[in-house]
Amino acid sequence: MTLHPKSSTLDIPITAVIPSHIAIIMDGNGRWAQNRYLPRVEGHRRGAEVVRKILIACKERGVKHLTLFAFSSENWRRPPSEVMLLMKLFKVMLEREVSRMHAAGIRFRVIGDLSRFDDSMVKMIHESEKLTQNNTEITLTIAANYGGRWDILQAMRKLALDRPECLTEVQEEDLRPYLCMADAPEPDLFIRTGGEQRVSNFLLWQLAYTEYYFTDTLWPAFDGDELDKAIASYQSRERRFGRTSDQLLAFAKDAREAVGL
Repeated sequence: MTLHPKSSTLDIPITAVIPSHIAIIMDGNGRWAQNRYLPRVEGHRRGAEVVRKILIACKERGVKHLTLFAFSSENWRRPPSEVMLLMKLFKVMLEREVSRMHAAGIRFRVIGDLSRFDDSMVKMIHESEKLTQNNTEITLTIAANYGGRWDILQAMRKLALDRPECLTEVQEEDLRPYLCMADAPEPDLFIRTGGEQRVSNFLLWQLAYTEYYFTDTLWPAFDGDELDKAIASYQSRERRFGRTSDQLLAFAKDAREAVGL
């Protein structure tokens, strides 16, 4: 497994004007539909269409990783009819979109506990990941039946099986390889649509030093302009990673002098 070299709590990650990794909770599908006197299913269908548009928008802007919270481990509590619909929409996306993503050089992957999905869906997920595994334009990661606490627990279980001798003095660098997102940089920017201001058990480990952006815009109405607002907010932040503002200025001065500016 290839690990990204920077952990925001152990190192100082490289930052850029455009976030390398954006993570999104796509909230508001049901409310968007209800506001239009439509069944909730129409909101979920519209939301699935927006995924394609935002993926392309991120690719055009130079984002290298897009991670979307599609279905949490707590979403099984929803009405069975809605859960069934979400599963069907996921299958439709796999059937229709993965070949298009592959043609566009997009890598596709799924993180989460796949044990509750039927065998046909699991097979489709694995085939899609294998098909696109060498693509490098942008990586789309779908979090399905995923929870941040589950991620940490499953990593601990795997570590305990592989390296039981280190459990009494386990360090961050011991656990990181077993986390679902071990091969990706930590998100630079986290976006939640729909007006709620919480992370809802999403990427709890990985969001330690991520910049948060909350918007009242419902996911089916989220577009390229809304994405640009989020990125502009990110660009206005001072990302210190524990340092002072004076240290940042000194670092920037040294960097300019190193290149002769």
